[in-house]
Amino acid sequence: MTGALRRWAARTAEVLDDPRTDAGVVVATLRDIARINRFFGGASAAARRLGEFLDGGASGRSVTLLDVGTGAADIPRAAARLAARRGITLRLVGVERVLAAAREAARLGGVAAVVADGGSLPFRTGSVDLVLCAKLLHHLPGEAGRRLLLELDRVARRAVVVADIRRSVFAAAGIWLVSFPMRFHPATRRDGVISVFRGFSRAELRGICAAAGFDAAVKRHPGWCLTAAWRPRGAAA
Repeated sequence: MTGALRRWAARTAEVLDDPRTDAGVVVATLRDIARINRFFGGASAAARRLGEFLDGGASGRSVTLLDVGTGAADIPRAAARLAARRGITLRLVGVERVLAAAREAARLGGVAAVVADGGSLPFRTGSVDLVLCAKLLHHLPGEAGRRLLLELDRVARRAVVVADIRRSVFAAAGIWLVSFPMRFHPATRRDGVISVFRGFSRAELRGICAAAGFDAAVKRHPGWCLTAAWRPRGAAA
């Protein structure tokens, strides 16, 4: 049963995969995803993982964070709040392929949004302290996903954190059930289930990173979340 659902998800396009999707639908879906990240713990899991690379630094300093596929920019803003409690200022930059999404990230405050492709980032090598990519990798199977990981590593100076979904029938059922009382857009309800079955096991995510040449430390978190993190080649101490 799970195998059939995975095959269905792999061949079924999500609304956010289509650049022609109406801007209003894009914004509504991104707002719902931000609520999912908050409700299921995805935002806090990614922020805590980024926080591992802030430990031991002096307070009062400024650190750059690039979020590739930033959506509504809820996760980098959560990371900025965590950093602020440690006396560190995160300077946030987001990348989105869709203009409507980039505008939403900028409108919500504190994020300089750039319209670009994650597989060809318009940043110099080693130009950003921390690089985050949350819930984007499952949209990019095979070579496209490998190119994304290589680009994340290329632009990072201190660390890369990739956050995604741990595949589970229970997670899919949970997204579907909460979508009604939380009044999600119908596109979110459908895409949420597809995304879960496009997600990964812990071993699969580690293997994808390894295939791109990275020895990532992969962790499971509550709420069917996974994170992978590594220090890029030539990372700062």
